[in-house]
Amino acid sequence: MINNWNQNEITLQVIKYLKEAKMNEFHVLLDELQPYDIAQIYEVLPAKHQNRFLSFLNTSQLADILQELDKEQQQKFLNKLGVEKALDVMDEMDNDDLANLLEELSPENKESFLASMKAEESQVIQNLMNYPPETAGRLMTDRFVWIPYHYSVRDVVDKLKEYAEIAETINYLYVIDDEKKLIGVVSYRDLILAEADEQIKNIMYERVISVTVDTDQEQAARMIERYDFLAVPVVDHNNVLVGIVTVDDMIDVVMKEAAEDIEKLSASGKNIDFDTKAPIAAFRRLPWLILLLFIGIVSGTIVSIFEETLEKVVALAFFMPMIAGMTGNTGTQSLAVVVRGLITKDINKKIVAKLIFRELSVGIMIGVICGLLISIIAFIWQGDAILGLVVGSTLVITLIIGTLAGTIIPLLLHKFKVDPAVASGPLITTLNDILSLFIYFGIATIFITRLM
Repeated sequence: MINNWNQNEITLQVIKYLKEAKMNEFHVLLDELQPYDIAQIYEVLPAKHQNRFLSFLNTSQLADILQELDKEQQQKFLNKLGVEKALDVMDEMDNDDLANLLEELSPENKESFLASMKAEESQVIQNLMNYPPETAGRLMTDRFVWIPYHYSVRDVVDKLKEYAEIAETINYLYVIDDEKKLIGVVSYRDLILAEADEQIKNIMYERVISVTVDTDQEQAARMIERYDFLAVPVVDHNNVLVGIVTVDDMIDVVMKEAAEDIEKLSASGKNIDFDTKAPIAAFRRLPWLILLLFIGIVSGTIVSIFEETLEKVVALAFFMPMIAGMTGNTGTQSLAVVVRGLITKDINKKIVAKLIFRELSVGIMIGVICGLLISIIAFIWQGDAILGLVVGSTLVITLIIGTLAGTIIPLLLHKFKVDPAVASGPLITTLNDILSLFIYFGIATIFITRLM
């Protein structure tokens, strides 16, 4: 990845070559760059230079750049290429990336592009698009090397020479039987070390770890992370090998899922980035905020219920924001820990019990320490030991409750097959605000005669 200073310098050099029509120098410069960097340069080029920039690139380079652009830029990119050139570029793309690209087009444009493709290619793309979103079937590519079990090492090497250029990866070679069912895997390393006349069935690993076409993409990503694979084979429900998912696609999945979880945790709305227009960003955030607004009214109702207590002991008002804020913060911290754990671990009853006990212990320790500190502060400030007792005991109880709420709510949602990230930070914070205020004024009311 080039830094901003180098990018500016290279962009100026690119513009110079475009103006002077120095195509050879242009390609020498771009040959040293990665597709991502070339795409970044294309995006920052003035509009008047972008068309000429594209005309200097070959079909393979155009395909590489297209795959690096975001969805909105991809649409503009295709429009600039025109239908005929766009079809040539699409033919160079990985099928999984092409399926995702076509899914974003209007139905008319999608059908038009599919109809213009070669029949075999079009059918492959449509088959990928038929799999549910966010599954291994939708992410997989058919650009991999498979070998029959009766091949010799020499036969495999000959096949690799023929297909290595178009294969997504040759680190793993997947072995199939006569019915195209997955029965083994051979690593490139094993192939190099074997004798030329050795039968593949004698050197292959029969215990193949695979996923099915409807496996959730997060689960597939977790499997690659767990076993340190570079790719995982994808099979149908008859164990027929139909594709592979690669680690680069899984990194994209992890980044996307992390971004979605952050959006849900913050209740900021989905699909909001640096380029989102203010009215759209506001509209996407409003539903959650309006819901939290009405829930927050309950906090005001609680204050009004205990208005008499508050009037008699005005000092109680000073500690209200601190108690509510601390309770919400501990709940959000626990929520973040649980959501992250649910992504990286397989959950069972033993793990859940251990987690709840751990967070309960954390809540007690945090509560006792913070409760003692605020009790001392309240006593020194007001010279009232009972006020210190009320504030301190409230903080102990609410921090324990807040920690447990941030732990148990996402676990319950996970159990009922609901994305735990929807237990967003603001929601848990607001609920904890209500509980903390109710407990605070409840305890204060009990000790009202001693506080006056």
